Amino acid sequence: MSETPAFLTARLASEGEKIIAFFESLDQALWETIIYTEGAGWTVRGLLAHLVTSEQGFLKLFSGILAGGEGVPADFDIDRYNAGQQSKTNQLTPAELLEQYRTTRAEMIALVATFSPLDLEKQGRHPFLGPSTLAEMVKMIYRHNQIHLRDLRKLIQT
Repeated sequence: MSETPAFLTARLASEGEKIIAFFESLDQALWETIIYTEGAGWTVRGLLAHLVTSEQGFLKLFSGILAGGEGVPADFDIDRYNAGQQSKTNQLTPAELLEQYRTTRAEMIALVATFSPLDLEKQGRHPFLGPSTLAEMVKMIYRHNQIHLRDLRKLIQT
């Protein structure tokens, strides 16, 4: 496996810095712009909340898998989870969400830094990927952020 804990932590750090810099650069007027129209719709602020809450959930998921757990339940409903997390964070300001993102990403980097190469091979059920290794799940964290950032950039540039 080419991905090592050091490689993954470096990627998490560099991609996290890009997310922070992007959201810090946004004009205040853009925060309530709708980016996704599915369901109740997500604003730019709601997207940042999603990045925060999904990563907070992954911290718990990874710790559980490291302890021998199976991951999320087979009947896990990712859409229901995301909707619930949106309602829990709808009162947070962009500044509060950015601070939570910084803190959560630092916790993720610290956790992944403790992984051994054997830990990265441990398997569990990911809410989107299904059965996966921890290495695949960690990569999905920064790829997930990249996908949403790409969508947001497209919206802002048009």
